[in-house]
Amino acid sequence: MTHEEHAEPVVDGAAAVLRQHRFGVLPERIRPEDMVETRPAIQHDPDRDAYDPDEFAVRYGL
Repeated sequence: MTHEEHAEPVVDGAAAVLRQHRFGVLPERIRPEDMVETRPAIQHDPDRDAYDPDEFAVRYGL
């Protein structure tokens, strides 16, 4: 392929102004970590993590 095949087409000023008016500028870039919301599937249950080995031993006679 020659250089001429990859050359960008020549655009006159009026077409460039119309394109800029129609499309404007690109929106701000969004970081990938801002695209995802992470939250637990279930609400935190404090009783579930309240394991007490001493109470367990007393309750079940170990």
